[in-house]
Amino acid sequence: MQDHNKNYNIMHLEFFQLTSPGDRRANQDAMVHIVNNDYALFIVADGLGGHQAGEKASQFFCKGMLKYAKTYSKKMAQNPREIFLAWINDAIDEMRVLFADDQLANGAYTTCAVLYLDENLTVVAHCGDSRVYHMTPKEILWRTRDHSIPQDLLDIGLITEEELARHPEQNQLTRSINVNKLHPIDINILAPINKDETFVLCSDGFWEYVKKEEFLQLADLESNKTKLAKLVRLSIYRAMGKSDNVTAQTIRCRKR
Repeated sequence: MQDHNKNYNIMHLEFFQLTSPGDRRANQDAMVHIVNNDYALFIVADGLGGHQAGEKASQFFCKGMLKYAKTYSKKMAQNPREIFLAWINDAIDEMRVLFADDQLANGAYTTCAVLYLDENLTVVAHCGDSRVYHMTPKEILWRTRDHSIPQDLLDIGLITEEELARHPEQNQLTRSINVNKLHPIDINILAPINKDETFVLCSDGFWEYVKKEEFLQLADLESNKTKLAKLVRLSIYRAMGKSDNVTAQTIRCRKR
């Protein structure tokens, strides 16, 4: 299990992150972050398409986002949605460059959950079934909508939120990221993060086995990496030997 301790910057952010291969031989999840005095960027990506293909897709997407972070973070005040979309498009172009002549590229996909924060706004972007949750200590305010068949069934009332995670087609995605840019990415522009608000980014290996009340534990103001590690271990245990890769990041604003 790979972890990172809490960090602070001028925005008074505190974050913890963990990733584990679960019961798989390889970890196709990737997580990265940037936290500095001007902005913060957090990404969770879950690779698809076989061990090497999926692992490369998630890592290369993250590398692409990091490569252009300095350039695009300076432009975010102009037109955040368009700027962030351009940032993601350049990151996917960088994926193609990193794959070079690798024949795996066309069959390599990744999900993404992305959170960008600065003093003036919050940007949430996602594709696939990696999620972003927005919480206060008292409630889950919202989560991103999965791009998956079970989510479509939930939207029309055929299954419940609890049934979604156990649905036999849970892994059937309707969107994902690929070098061929086959599917759009949802981008939401929000108000700046407030004091005591928490965002959680995670792959499906985490949220499938974590209950609503357990998610809220991560929004508790005393929650720390020990609590996150406990939930990561719990999600692996509940999968009963069939755990997917598990990755989660929690980001909290301590004060404004």
